[in-house]
Formats: sequence, structure tokens, C-alpha cells
Amino acid sequence: MFVTRPYLPPLDELLPLLEGIWERRWLTNHGPLHQRFEAELRNFLSTPFISPTANGMLALEIAIEAAELSGEIITTPYSFVATTHAIRRSQLTPVFVDIRRDDVNMDPHRVEERITEKTSAIVAVHCYGNPCDLERLQDLADRHSLKLLYDAAHAFGVRHKGRSVLASGDFSTLSFHATKAFNTFEGGAIISKSASAKSVIDQLCNFGITDEVTIQAVGANAKMNEFSAALGLIQLMHFAHAQEGRRKVDKRYREALHNVPGIELIDIPPETEPNYSYFPVFVTEEFRLSRDGLYEELKSHGIMSRRYFYPLLSTLPMYRSFESAAPANLPVATRAAEQILCLPIYHDLSEADQDRVIEILMP
Repeated sequence: MFVTRPYLPPLDELLPLLEGIWERRWLTNHGPLHQRFEAELRNFLSTPFISPTANGMLALEIAIEAAELSGEIITTPYSFVATTHAIRRSQLTPVFVDIRRDDVNMDPHRVEERITEKTSAIVAVHCYGNPCDLERLQDLADRHSLKLLYDAAHAFGVRHKGRSVLASGDFSTLSFHATKAFNTFEGGAIISKSASAKSVIDQLCNFGITDEVTIQAVGANAKMNEFSAALGLIQLMHFAHAQEGRRKVDKRYREALHNVPGIELIDIPPETEPNYSYFPVFVTEEFRLSRDGLYEELKSHGIMSRRYFYPLLSTLPMYRSFESAAPANLPVATRAAEQILCLPIYHDLSEADQDRVIEILMP
């Protein structure tokens, strides 16, 4: 039993689109399926402008470049390594701030303490799909004239107060990696706020090319291919089904584990419509095993959980020398990384298999 299992639609629904690709022999470079997927994705997610990409990390790198950032970027140490790598590969300096325990997202109070004349942006993460404090982060960005970018890799389809979380900030980026609640094998997307911003994004995703003879920027090859777009089109039709399967798994875990000593759940934030991408728990000192001990016990029973996110990004060799990376500056994130464990959750996880997980966690 793995920590996740990618949803795949019926193959016979995908085959007609693949046959069209074979007939046209148009495999990439904004083919008809790419264009159709972009339009349907925009409507599905209720976002103004969206650009499908080859993967989620490229999406974030392109968004950072389009935002024309410089100097220091305030971000979270509690994320997948792609978040900070995208900042560093853009020749920018990540400045880590601590998180809040209740939603494991950036603490706006800590953000404000770290803003200096070198700060050009905030790159926040909707961790596990839990929305950041959208209003307070936007207020900080506005008051200090900062760009606000969201790594929304976990937040496909998530809504907060009736509105897509992807509509917040200057740019939001998605990942459609195989492990995500919505996948196209590999893929991603960038959400922009204006036609002009989308135009810049699309140019940067295509080597900086404007037309057949004009190259105006040092871009990348970040375009989505036709196969991934084809899969994405079919996946959109099945997302509600996959989401409902995950919701049922989430509900059974919460009912079974909410009173287990030493197992602390992360509540779904109020007014949030989640996608149930992950089921993280904190394994605290009251539990009969350490977090790593529970991880090994589950593994011995053929159950793969994940210490996600561990190690903390600020402890990695390329980042640990930064002043903001000192553990004393990040007590909540440090503790979370030492206690977190993501339990198996996917759309067709059987009740019998879920019960095997629950039994091991019981006192």
C-alpha cells in the first residue's frame, strides 16, 4: 500500500484523443489539445488567464521571472524542495519564515518581521491544499509594494470563501505531477491576472520566441505537450469522482483517529472546499512510538507513509548557512518536520486497507 496512487481515467476515453494526435502528428508547440485544455482548465478552475506548462517547478520558475523579482524572497521552509530551488535557480535569495501550527502555512506575523529594502516578493505555499491567510498576505504585499506569488501545487480545485484560491496574488502555479490529486503524468500551470501578464508567461514558456524571426527574452522550454493535454482533458471530467473518493477516506480517518493520544490531526480550515490531496498527522510525544518509529512499523506491514515535509528545506546543505535558516528562527516548522506523517490516501483506497492503517495507530 503506497501513500498515494494516481487516478487514471478509463483508457478507452483517452484513445480517441491519442488517435487524433497520431493523425495530426502535432505533438507539442501549442497544438489543438493544448489550446482546448487551456480553455477548459480556465473555466473549470474559475481563473482569468492560465498557461499549461511541462511541470510545476518550471511553472514557478517562469512565474518568478515574469514577476521581475530581485534580491530577497520571503518564503516557507516547510514545502517540497522545488519551491526553494525555483527561487535559488532564479538567482534570488530565499528568506525563511516560520509557519503556523494549525494550517502549517506561513505565519504573516513572521513575514512582516523579515521584510527589508532587499525584499521584492513573498512566495507562499498552500500546504496540503490548506489556503494561506490570503487577506493578510495580500495586505502585507500591498503595504510594502511586494509581489505575491503562490505555489499552489497542492491546491487544484480548492476554494476558500466561495472563491478559487488560485485567483489570489500576482501569480499562482500548479503541479499536475503523477502524485497530485489532479495529474497529467507530468505537467503544471501558471495563473495570471491579466492578458499582458499571460502574454509574457507564454513567451517565456516558449524560449522567449515572439514570432518566427523574433526572440525577445531568454525563455525556457516549459510548454505542455499534446499527450499531457489529452490526459488532462479526460481527467477534468473525472476529477469530482476522484475527489469524492478521497473525501470518504479523509472522513473515515478523522472519525477513527480524532481521539487517539499522540495523534494530532490538521483540521480543514473554515470556509474551505478542499481537494483532500493528503492526510497528514502529527505524531507527538504522547504516542507510543516516535514519528520515525511509526513510519517503520507501518512499513513493516507493507504500508508506505511519508514524512512530508522532512527534512526541513532550511536544513539542506545549500540553504542551512542562511541566517534565516537557523532552527531558532523556525521553531514551529522544525517541530512540524520532526512530527509529520502523511498516511495513505487515494480515491480507491479500500476500507479494508484503510482499517489496516487505522489499527496500527490505535492505542
